[in-house]
Amino acid sequence: MTTTPTESAATRRPGAADQPDAIVVGAGLAGLVAASELIDAGRRVTIVDQEPAASLGGQAWWSFGGLFLIDSPEQRRMGVNDSLALARQDWLGSAGFDRDEDFWPRQWAEAYLQFAAGEKRAWLHENGVRFFPVVGWAERGGDSAGGHGNSVPRFHITWGTGPGVLAPFVRRVKEGVAAGAVTLLHRHRVDELIVESGRVTGVRGSVLADDPALRGAPSNRDEVGDFELRGGAVIVTSGGIGGNHDLVRAAWPERLGTPPAHMLSGVPAHVDGRMLGISAAAGARLINGDRMWHYTEGIENWNPVWNRHGIRILPGPSSLWLDARGDRLPAPLFPGFDTLGTLEYLRKTGSDYSWFVLTQKIIEKEFALSGSEQNPDLTNKDLRLLAKRIGSGAPAPVEAFKEKGADFIVADTLDELITGMQRLSDVPLDTALVAKHVRERDRELDNDFGKDAQLAAIRGARAYRGDKLIRVASPHKLLDPAAGPLIAVKLHILTRKSLGGIETDLDGRVLGADGEPIGGLYSAGEASGFGGGGVHGYRALEGTFLGGCLFSGRQAGRAVARG
Repeated sequence: MTTTPTESAATRRPGAADQPDAIVVGAGLAGLVAASELIDAGRRVTIVDQEPAASLGGQAWWSFGGLFLIDSPEQRRMGVNDSLALARQDWLGSAGFDRDEDFWPRQWAEAYLQFAAGEKRAWLHENGVRFFPVVGWAERGGDSAGGHGNSVPRFHITWGTGPGVLAPFVRRVKEGVAAGAVTLLHRHRVDELIVESGRVTGVRGSVLADDPALRGAPSNRDEVGDFELRGGAVIVTSGGIGGNHDLVRAAWPERLGTPPAHMLSGVPAHVDGRMLGISAAAGARLINGDRMWHYTEGIENWNPVWNRHGIRILPGPSSLWLDARGDRLPAPLFPGFDTLGTLEYLRKTGSDYSWFVLTQKIIEKEFALSGSEQNPDLTNKDLRLLAKRIGSGAPAPVEAFKEKGADFIVADTLDELITGMQRLSDVPLDTALVAKHVRERDRELDNDFGKDAQLAAIRGARAYRGDKLIRVASPHKLLDPAAGPLIAVKLHILTRKSLGGIETDLDGRVLGADGEPIGGLYSAGEASGFGGGGVHGYRALEGTFLGGCLFSGRQAGRAVARG
């Protein structure tokens, strides 16, 4: 094999006495959790990751830090009555499991619900994780009681956002490195799983050149050597395909219409799906690859870190949502209600974008931006800055996008707003239709009751204390000068998560085509569809992606530790 002068002893193939108990492929949240469990059990671990050390923690670092919990103290303090039975009803109504391949995803779903209703919060609390007291109501559904969506608020925002979720596991791994229990190898790209006598015994790959790239920024793929590592088990925690638009389009299902010609990336380019094919070559069964989770409220980042870097608006329910032509989206496709239902509807219009029309009053109360870097108050645990969310004015990152973002139009009159929308339109905008929808909506506000389903949903949302306090603006006319100025936002499709992946049993053991475990091979996190090859089924309830990494990483780490 080839080595380089700068290559460490850990890079070269060790003798049997030096072999770790486990090799973790991918230094994201699931991999760090699995490694932490192994360290706690007294095992030795080698972690390999293709990115520089600056990107330790992977996608989770960039997240808003939302976690799905059931019947938590935070919910009860906000007057929310939740239960395992209600959460199970919501999960199954959203997942829509309907395939033979859903056997293990169903088992994972039930196990995860038990975890979220049981020890999840206490386990995180013991590790120092704390939560913002107001529970968010994400993915509200809006259909029948047994259909898709969260019946109650369950989105618990971590104090410290994504970095706060990562912190205890990063700390544990670094302690393991200091104690000699962990070897952490950055710039090591796995190209092959070693299979001997039907068992995975290690990994081979390329050593990539050092790169000073900042967290999330593209890094080089210059090969300066190769490596081979052997271990008692290999745990694949390498993420999904959201950074590889070619793979996203190849997996795009007919039920969601045609793949978009233009998409923004909600994840860095290193979320490339390479390890899925490499795992399949070693015998792993990949299932539910056509299930995916992409957002329709993406905006171009005016200060990008990676190519096509998009940010998702986490919207309250009040913005008027129009397609590219200017027609209003049908009920119950309101902001924040049904992600994939909205994606499916919009794709069938034939355009890659849509519009929010709103007011300054709405943006101040209802616009949050997904991501740790877009929420410095929560990420940096800054109470003084956090207090400004309750006062007048939009959060500073939102105002920065309004001022500098390419997708924002601000105007004093409806005619000026529509003219601005026309300038950004790629297809003809029906200006009369836009004006008609705005004025029809406003007439419904002459009374505190009416037939408009979105306004009824807004009033219903404000019955929840958390929404009324910091999330949902009081109903008002879009053309009310006191609520202005008017704002339009051009919304793009934003890639995010793979909902399918490597099929695993409840111990995270990777299954082959015959349904039997492949010896020595495990998987967790997004690579495994957050558990079993697709714990979410067709739709997710939000707050369940980080949670899926936590739970599946813990399951795999503990299983390997047991031997």
